[in-house]
Amino acid sequence: MAERISAGRGPLAGMKVIELAHIMAGPVCGLMLADMGADVIKVEKPDGDDTRRFLPPAIGGVSAAYLMMNRNKRGIALNLKDPKAVEVLKTLLRDADVVIENYRMGTMEKLGLGYETLREINPGLIYCEISGFGRTGPYANRGGFDLIAQGMSGLMSITGEGPGRPPVKSGAPVSDITAGILGALGVAAAYARKLVTGEGQRVDTSLFEAAISHTYWQSAITFATGSAPGPMGSAHPLNAPYQAFRTADGWLNVGAANQKNWERMLSVIEAPELATDDRFASNSARMGNLQALTEVLNARFCLRSTGEWMTLLEAAGVPAGPVLDIAEMHRDEQAIAREMVVETEHPTAGTVKAIGLPIKFSETPGAIVRPAPMLGEHNREVLSDYGYSSESIDDLCASGALVSRTD
Repeated sequence: MAERISAGRGPLAGMKVIELAHIMAGPVCGLMLADMGADVIKVEKPDGDDTRRFLPPAIGGVSAAYLMMNRNKRGIALNLKDPKAVEVLKTLLRDADVVIENYRMGTMEKLGLGYETLREINPGLIYCEISGFGRTGPYANRGGFDLIAQGMSGLMSITGEGPGRPPVKSGAPVSDITAGILGALGVAAAYARKLVTGEGQRVDTSLFEAAISHTYWQSAITFATGSAPGPMGSAHPLNAPYQAFRTADGWLNVGAANQKNWERMLSVIEAPELATDDRFASNSARMGNLQALTEVLNARFCLRSTGEWMTLLEAAGVPAGPVLDIAEMHRDEQAIAREMVVETEHPTAGTVKAIGLPIKFSETPGAIVRPAPMLGEHNREVLSDYGYSSESIDDLCASGALVSRTD
């Protein structure tokens, strides 16, 4: 088999992944594995991943959403309604380490690609399923979306400005993204076991569980008190002050929750009288008088700019940071230093920026080496790796089992 482009790059170099996933949660899982060195082959339907149609915006006519989620992957396109395409896919899966799928319950089984079937032809296969609610339980047959998961997990009940306001979801699709990361974590754990035993297994996670995992603090409060906490804006449910304050020219997050940082902050804002105010003497007192505390501190922080406060707070050792918009974050010197903004060269879209790998390895660093594939771009390359002749690939293209498009 031809040497894969990821060889020697990242801690997962040598892992072979077949991604049968679309839109976000599954592709995030594949993205994480690819960035860490795995050879991820993305298998798309004839009209491509739905994110190809998430327009606008586009870069060089290509969906920016698709470009973001699918870099570092090789791409083929199969019409799985054609039995010949299913056989091609089974050929790829026979020596795969991992398959990722996020179809509705039963879809893979109808295609003859369910776990029990694939385990017979590849006992070492790690079968990663990412769904709305998981593959067991009363909701297993339901479809799932990030919005639905955020609502049902309780996240939307704790997100927003305060009691009595309409429910608000997180601005980012946190259940989709987290489910993808959990899937990648599960795959890595299963792969570690496989390297010892040679055995594969199912890895099953969901958007619902991913969203629930973000409720640790609020669930702890509810388990302890029997009462569910509500939204608190940017404030923390257990510590204060730990929130955003308005400055003369914007907003500033300040994490002065422990007593030492509280005292340091009071020195910076020149408010020594608050140290002896019974309402704010301890963390529990500050939490009990959070609204009054917020009003007092907002009045202080409004007196200077965000930059001025950052200089003073940083010098005093008080954790703080400006509230940046996305474009400002892209330009931030720390984001750049940590290679969280990277570039690839796409044959149609040209130079494309993307978010980098958020995990750093000292000995086996990950790398961004490919742009997102055009539809069916690597059909011939991948099938040639598996011994298909040029003539047999031509036949699959002519029959419609194999699809390609260069836009």
